[in-house]
Amino acid sequence: MLSVYEGFFSGGARIVHSDIVLGLAEGGQHHQVLSLHGEVHREATRQRMTDDTCYRALTAAGVGVTSLGRTYRGTGVSADFTGPELAETARAAAGADVVLSLKEQPLALLNQAGLPRRPVVVCLHRSDPENQGTALDELKAAIADGKVVACVCCAESTRAAYQAAGVPADLLHVIPNGVDLSRFRPDAARRRVLRAELGIGPATPVVVFAARYDGMKNVPLLLASARAWLARVPDGQVLLCGAGMTAENPGLAADIATAFAGAEGLAERGLRPLGVRRDMEMLYAASDVVALTSAWGEAAPLCLIEGMMCGAIPVATDVGDSAAIVAGLGLITAPDPEEIAAAWSRAVASRADLAPALAASRERFSRTRMIASYAALLDRAAASAIRPALPEPF
Repeated sequence: MLSVYEGFFSGGARIVHSDIVLGLAEGGQHHQVLSLHGEVHREATRQRMTDDTCYRALTAAGVGVTSLGRTYRGTGVSADFTGPELAETARAAAGADVVLSLKEQPLALLNQAGLPRRPVVVCLHRSDPENQGTALDELKAAIADGKVVACVCCAESTRAAYQAAGVPADLLHVIPNGVDLSRFRPDAARRRVLRAELGIGPATPVVVFAARYDGMKNVPLLLASARAWLARVPDGQVLLCGAGMTAENPGLAADIATAFAGAEGLAERGLRPLGVRRDMEMLYAASDVVALTSAWGEAAPLCLIEGMMCGAIPVATDVGDSAAIVAGLGLITAPDPEEIAAAWSRAVASRADLAPALAASRERFSRTRMIASYAALLDRAAASAIRPALPEPF
């Protein structure tokens, strides 16, 4: 199997896909990864492939990872590929039975003429196909050419959105996201250690917001909610994690200044921009609430699943499959700062009461279930270049 990435940079889709590759490799499949970009500049952060956690996990497990060596600077995927780039892609594809495209952006490369013809499975992780530049056109072109034999949707909202955008229904198969339950779990020791590292008391209410600095995440709404909540909760703490979530990011600094104008002391006391973290299982275990304030684009937000599996109560806006994911386990709110702040407080108060339901939901969000479903789909795709009639995932 060959997986083609747009690049290695912070984001849930790359984390999920890399974990799938690792799980399939553990099960005996042979996988390689080709990245269009070797370095990505986005969310006010320089992200080199070789520094990325997913890259390191893949290579440590023996998965070969190569790159076309491009540098991404926020201008999309250029289809102006050079001869050496196409030759590198052809070599990688020639050794594969199936090619996986992480989202539709790599199809700008895979649609180039002269590459070895292999069945392509496209892994879709958003619910706004028409907000992805030319990517939807590339997907439709690959489908029309017969290259694409299946599209894996991580959420029902993804399937509905792509079907509405014109992707044939028989190509769309839902495999919900899952996480490593041995890593993401409630852990009192992790909770103590991380809180001690950050100087947070054992009884202090903590909200974690794990997201890259991007418009879809609606960071201004998160910050307005944080101001309202910190004004109500004198000892509260709000942790900001992800690419661009640092004081050095001028965009975030401006957003904080706007949201906390006249109440700068609240931000200084209770807002913690932590940037990219490699220990999210620690952050989630140390938190009481995992927050999501996204306005569009989400499908099955990984932060909600990881946070819940560590015992944090999810509070999310109604975007993508968020309402279905948190049903009975957390709260859905309108995009209103006061309502969100009140929901955070309710979530903190209900953490002990919801713990049994969170524990009972763990199998539903299992990485094992997710990888088994992918393995079955890829086995069928490898057996035939004809669109496979695949069973629904269990």
